[in-house]
Amino acid sequence: MTAVFLMLLGLAALSFVLARGRASRFADGDYRAVHSRPGYHGWHSALWALVPPLALLLGWALFGQSYIEPAVLASVPAPDRPEAGMATQMFLNEVRSLADGSTEASFTPGVTEAARVYATLGARANMVVGGLALALGGLGLAYAFVQVKPQFRARTRVEQFVMGLLIAASIVAILTTLGILLSLLFESFRFFEKVSPLEFLFGTNWSPQTAIRADQVGSSGAFGAVPLFWGTLFITLIAMLVAVPLGLMAAIYLNQYASPLVRKWLKPILEVLAGVPTVVYGFFAALTVAPAVREFAQAIGIEGASSESALAAGLVMGVMIIPFMSSLSDDAITAVPQAMKDGSLALGATPSETIKKVLIPAALPGIVGGFLLAVSRAVGETMIVVMAAGLAANLTVNPFESVTTVTTQIVALLTGDQEFDSAKTLSAFALGLVLFLVTLSLNVYALRVVKKYREAYE
Repeated sequence: MTAVFLMLLGLAALSFVLARGRASRFADGDYRAVHSRPGYHGWHSALWALVPPLALLLGWALFGQSYIEPAVLASVPAPDRPEAGMATQMFLNEVRSLADGSTEASFTPGVTEAARVYATLGARANMVVGGLALALGGLGLAYAFVQVKPQFRARTRVEQFVMGLLIAASIVAILTTLGILLSLLFESFRFFEKVSPLEFLFGTNWSPQTAIRADQVGSSGAFGAVPLFWGTLFITLIAMLVAVPLGLMAAIYLNQYASPLVRKWLKPILEVLAGVPTVVYGFFAALTVAPAVREFAQAIGIEGASSESALAAGLVMGVMIIPFMSSLSDDAITAVPQAMKDGSLALGATPSETIKKVLIPAALPGIVGGFLLAVSRAVGETMIVVMAAGLAANLTVNPFESVTTVTTQIVALLTGDQEFDSAKTLSAFALGLVLFLVTLSLNVYALRVVKKYREAYE
């Protein structure tokens, strides 16, 4: 199919050149007598030569297996034919692996012959579909070339196609969000059929491990998620106490006080922190910050300080989030009209008073946006929490003790081979749904704040 795709690109290029050349001869170059310029005619012709064949190839890639797989299964002798369901899917996966060379041999009866049939049918079908795509591209070229006329609205057609493409992209984003929400709702409802929502939302004991036998203690597990919600909030709060003041003050200094040379060097250095992988922050937190926090707790007389603590994870997470807060706050302050600053200074306000009374209020929508991005980054962080805060679901206000977060537990619950009909695995979707709703609520509130101050300062 790669060769077919390259040939279609060549056909589209040829269509563009032919249509553009024909349109350029209209009215001897006096384009006031024509509706669209030659370039639009060229793009219109190229789209007709390329888009329909690509739609055909995409449809075959999505639905072609539904034609080949039944034929492959029908070629397998009845004694070797797998049963319907998961066995059939495993059989077909093995056939595909053997056909494309991922597996060299198979000991499952019937797979070798089925792989040969699969390869033969696939090659034959690809040849037919590729030929149809090329023929369709040729027909598109001929149709578009005939349409090249002085008063043909090629520009309108091209702009309509681009508009449709943009709308399709928007719809894909919306449908993706809707699909995520529906999947969370469906699996969460299955979880709440096994566990009471009141126990999940207000219970204080989180122990999702279930026993192998029903007569064992705790065979039903405990799914009180309050310790997880509190751990997420606790670590996020510590991170925000670090990131917000440091990031905002860094933005104010770089924007209002630093010389151009200092800003030129410090701003890129600060933003380098955003590119450091989170696992590196996790190593730093586990090997350097967490032991230092524990030694500090012991030095001031706090007994029972853990080697994994909420304070260590929050401090390192706050450092990681500083660039987000600083960069977005800097952009928001820069976007404030210079006339507002000049007017404040002209009325006798000092630079610090201008920053506090004029620049910060006017830039507040952007600062709130940066704050929300930082909160979302902190809530969704996993590696730092795993390596520095641990997996213990403790309900505590002691920052020197180990806690865990919602995202960490989601990873732990969905790692490895899991049964998706057990409450333990389904609880991950319920946690994700709660996290989604909390984030949505924060975003709605932030939009109201941004709208309020935008109306006040525009």
